[in-house]
Amino acid sequence: MLRIPGIPFLPGTTFRDISKTKYPKAQTLMSYKGISMLNDRKPPGLVDSHGMIVDPNCPPAQVPSTYPPKVGPKLPPWLAYDKQVLCFNAYFKETLQEVYHAPYQVRKVKIFYYLEDGTMQIVEPKVLNSGIPQGCMVHRQRIPKAPPCQSEFISILDLNVNTTVQIFDRVYHITSCDKFTRHFLNKSGIPVPDPIDEPVDPTTEMRKRSGLKLTNPIPKKHSFAQFLEFDRKVLKFQGYWDDRSEFGDVRKLDICYYLSDDTMDIKERFPKNSGREGPSTFLKRCKLPREFSGLSLPGQQTPQSLLNVLGTNMRNVRYVMDPLDVGRKEITYYKDQDLQIGTVLNVYGRAVVLTDCDEFTKTYYRKKYGIEDFSPAPVPYRSDDASTARRRERILPPYNGWGSYEDSEGNCISVEPKPPQADFKKFIQLDRYILRFGAKVLSTIRENCERMFIISYFLSDDTIQIFEVAARNSGFLGGEFLKRSRIPLPGQQKFTSRRPQYYEPYNFYIGATVSLKDHIFHVVSADEYTLIYMEQHPQQFPLADIQSIMNKVRETLRNSYKDFVCKCLPDANADAKEVHAIGYETLKQALVSALGDNITNHEIITICRFFSAEQAPPITCNREIVRAAVHLEMKRSLWNGIDEMKEYLFHINPLNKPYLSESKIRSAVKGCRLPFPQELIDDMMRVLNQNACGEIEVCDLLNFLDMNCGKVPDITPVNLAFELCPKIPFLHKGRLVNFQCFLKHLGLDEDLKKQCD
Repeated sequence: MLRIPGIPFLPGTTFRDISKTKYPKAQTLMSYKGISMLNDRKPPGLVDSHGMIVDPNCPPAQVPSTYPPKVGPKLPPWLAYDKQVLCFNAYFKETLQEVYHAPYQVRKVKIFYYLEDGTMQIVEPKVLNSGIPQGCMVHRQRIPKAPPCQSEFISILDLNVNTTVQIFDRVYHITSCDKFTRHFLNKSGIPVPDPIDEPVDPTTEMRKRSGLKLTNPIPKKHSFAQFLEFDRKVLKFQGYWDDRSEFGDVRKLDICYYLSDDTMDIKERFPKNSGREGPSTFLKRCKLPREFSGLSLPGQQTPQSLLNVLGTNMRNVRYVMDPLDVGRKEITYYKDQDLQIGTVLNVYGRAVVLTDCDEFTKTYYRKKYGIEDFSPAPVPYRSDDASTARRRERILPPYNGWGSYEDSEGNCISVEPKPPQADFKKFIQLDRYILRFGAKVLSTIRENCERMFIISYFLSDDTIQIFEVAARNSGFLGGEFLKRSRIPLPGQQKFTSRRPQYYEPYNFYIGATVSLKDHIFHVVSADEYTLIYMEQHPQQFPLADIQSIMNKVRETLRNSYKDFVCKCLPDANADAKEVHAIGYETLKQALVSALGDNITNHEIITICRFFSAEQAPPITCNREIVRAAVHLEMKRSLWNGIDEMKEYLFHINPLNKPYLSESKIRSAVKGCRLPFPQELIDDMMRVLNQNACGEIEVCDLLNFLDMNCGKVPDITPVNLAFELCPKIPFLHKGRLVNFQCFLKHLGLDEDLKKQCD
């Protein structure tokens, strides 16, 4: 609108700007003094009156805007001091009129001053068992000053340490403040004194003095405390009641003591075929009195004692009770400390003897009372007791030679024959675990001594099978020599009622002589699997325990160590420190000459294998041949999932690392269903490019599997397990012995120096 100067502002005296076509309404709610209200109340940067950038996160060095202008910050107070509170610790004295020796009490409070709007709040922290309603004493508000300045409000200039402030007719003395308050006041130019000590509260001191008088206060126990602590916890004892009269017997009992309410119940255990029927309850659950002199008369045991009855008719009857209970007798009941093995309980005139208890009961008495001896007490029996006769060991008839011992024993135990039960857990655990030994027959016939046999011991069921190795022009066909069966140890009576003892795995070792079905075999060798299994289970095979063998050798060679070392050296002038390896026969002769019959061939082989100086030959694989076999298997199975393989590798390798671990590559090969057997996967992992950490290169794997990346030679189908990468078995372990490691393990060099000195 245009206005002509000097003309009053009246209708018709103003003119409209013809060039103006839009008349928008000004928006005043979206910003305030150039500060946007839409950026979470934190503008990126503000410029003060001097052109300097102000950080809204840093507290200003000036006092709040409640003071004269041009002193406070440029930002509004609700934004500059948002969530900033000054905290002061103070106290006030409250006068007491009804408490003796305590004229007042000191009540501690916290004064909060909110900088954004100048409001204050006073809160009293809660103290347990104070008897005072505590919490918020003054709600958040602006508090006026004391008269005659009630028109002004309290500000931060009125709050400081070691100052007194009056708030609504109460005088508060400020003693200290927190760290933020001290820093803020110091930056604002207000010095803050050091904290002062708070006065002692006389009521608190009086309570402390009164509490010291009760040196042994009586603890209050809840009525359900014992039930909640010992619910479902029962002490169980075994005992008996000796009722051996003319027609009596020894009654076996189970005594249960319930810790939740100190009650007991007793149940009788009826033996089988005893002819007794009915309930087995010997004593129902109740508190058992320690003394019993007979049944009480009617009215003798009542809750209250009645002295007299006054009145002539039923309406005016009055009763005179005995408040002292003069004639009442105190009854004591059995507790847990009264129950021990060998204790005799008086169960209403019957003597019940405790003989044993369960594990929970033993643990309870061991922890609470420190009892360690829980030897069971003997239980008497009658000479003509049928149950005692049944306890005797059953004597079975002798074995007659038909079937096995177990089968014949099962026919004698029950009327209905049952087959003998095998150890199913042992079968599942040791199935297909077979120990094979090479043996020769000891015979007076020369031709039989040259025959070679293989003894197979099956660990799953302890059976033995013997095969004969056929030799040309020997006159023996070979094949199965003894069927798989359990063979008893020699020297046992056959036709007896006791089950015989059979051969165990530890009976077979190199150098052992065993008698199998009237044939004497001498074990001369064992395969590699058998030797490894025996070395991995030294508890079952003591002759393969390297620790016990070395201890025996060490104790024997302690006095003749020098002669033993000289026998092991190839030359008499050679130095033991320069000889690194010796032969098996050299070490064997030295050990046999030193220990004699105290060491067996199997123990010598165990030592040589443990200190073996040979190394397994490396497995050589041709990369091109392995790749040709891989492509051949892919063509035979029509596999063309190289894209899925790349996607899967990118999924497990989002950072696109050049190398991945072998386990992840194996999972990728199996996850993408590559048609490779386990042997071909192992050979492929062996020929792929690897880094120093043993990780496989991802690009090399993809190029290795891609049929379009380079041509491979055509090969005929081969045996992937043996022909692709020939794996030479390491059968000569122990032919050479690391002599230095053997001597170091013996540890007799120091003893030799002492002997020389």
